[in-house]
Amino acid sequence: MDQTWISLITDVGFPVAVTFYLLHRIETKLNTLIESIVALPEKMR
Repeated sequence: MDQTWISLITDVGFPVAVTFYLLHRIETKLNTLIESIVALPEKMR
């Protein structure tokens, strides 16, 4: 796995690798937010 990250950084550049990492982190937080919003009507009853 580490080799993949190193080759990604050397091939496409550091800013692109950081962008993919941050997008992945945001995606997990968005999924949690969506689940909370979907469960909200049940909690309001």
